[in-house]
Amino acid sequence: MHCTLRKSMLSGFAALTVLATMSASAVEKRDEVSYLRGPYNIEFFKRHNEAFRISAGIHFAHGKAHDVAHLTPAAERAMADTKFDDESMAYVTRKKPRTEPTMELFGPYTAQFAWDLYRAIDWTHMHHEQTYDILSDKSIPWDKKAEWTERAVQYYLSQHDIPRSPAPLDVTMRRAGVMMKPYFSLFRNQFPRSNNFFYAAHWWHPVIYEAQMLGGNGIDQERMVQETDQTFYKEVLPVESRPQRMLLSREAMPRYSRMSPESANIFDNLHMLHGIAYDILTYEGWTPTEKRAEIYRVVKAMSYTPGDEILARKFSTPRPNMDPRVYEPWMRGAEGEMNRIMMEMMEEMMPMMAPHGMSDDMRQKMMAQFQMKLAPGMQEGEIPGSLADALMKMMPDMKMDKEGMKPGNTPQMMVEAMMAGWRKKYASMPDIESAPMKEKIVSMPKPVSTKGAGQ
Repeated sequence: MHCTLRKSMLSGFAALTVLATMSASAVEKRDEVSYLRGPYNIEFFKRHNEAFRISAGIHFAHGKAHDVAHLTPAAERAMADTKFDDESMAYVTRKKPRTEPTMELFGPYTAQFAWDLYRAIDWTHMHHEQTYDILSDKSIPWDKKAEWTERAVQYYLSQHDIPRSPAPLDVTMRRAGVMMKPYFSLFRNQFPRSNNFFYAAHWWHPVIYEAQMLGGNGIDQERMVQETDQTFYKEVLPVESRPQRMLLSREAMPRYSRMSPESANIFDNLHMLHGIAYDILTYEGWTPTEKRAEIYRVVKAMSYTPGDEILARKFSTPRPNMDPRVYEPWMRGAEGEMNRIMMEMMEEMMPMMAPHGMSDDMRQKMMAQFQMKLAPGMQEGEIPGSLADALMKMMPDMKMDKEGMKPGNTPQMMVEAMMAGWRKKYASMPDIESAPMKEKIVSMPKPVSTKGAGQ
């Protein structure tokens, strides 16, 4: 007993010593907010436990990826990428967790200097669980699902200081202003297998919502979710066939996105925050303090700002009748909504970067290089480094916002130019209509697989 007490006291003294050596600005409050109570709590866990455990395995990978990106030296990244991908695969196949892990559990090092990043992620994972629960709960009539989901959205937006925005990613990505920062595209270039594991994961998360939407409250919901899980394992998760881009909610869960556009946009903003954070942590040119400043800037830029909800329906659904159980050819390549948004942003920034103009040939070469940077891994002809590194090598006299490129600083003029571009193109577009919540799809047979099509 005395030995145990002595060890406890020594541990306490050690903790106090660590705290005493930290600057006041580095000590962050770790207050948490609990989930909203409702009749639906843990229904997804109970009704779709296999899917719940897949989600928990994916979130293991998300947590650990922070430390892998930050701690792995450049020379060791190819080996670390394969090892981490193998470990992530194990957690969604053989070692699926039975409970939902927080980010700190598997990414403890990053938690020491970027705690607010983890608060933003874990709070949004809570919203994932709550919204899956609402669709899973048979006691909530189908025509009341949207009402209960809206209740969960309002709780999520109002009860914490850093919720993800309900505005479309078209807006928040422009607000973040990350594309010409010195880290942009590094994770997908240097950890391509791990990056594509997350692209597969971000296929799975939205299509499970869509499977629930098509299944309704009855027994067909189990069948739809199970068949979607089977597609994930057999066709999406294998290394050679993973998506080459992040699919957006409007692509992979069009019906759910129309029912709750706020929730759908929140998830897109979370998934993009994951990728940006991994890029920042991969970059070796900044200290942990500088990385934290930039991560927190992005977290804030993509957070809820009053008025964002007015923009929630400013999107269209390119594949409104997609079947979540089918891994279609259009889901597999780099072309899609996310990269369309980034191409638009690039077009909006280019006049500022080349105020005296550029030749058509140079413009084509720069856009071709940009497209290479949007694809995982290194392509033939791709210039190593970030997008900014590549473009500066191609065009050394390109005008850059040197202050805006520093950690924690916003390239304000670029952000304003991109937001002006968005307003010109989309501010007046009609809001997408709500989804009719009628349980009429109750015996939808699984279509023939398209595996290998379009490859």
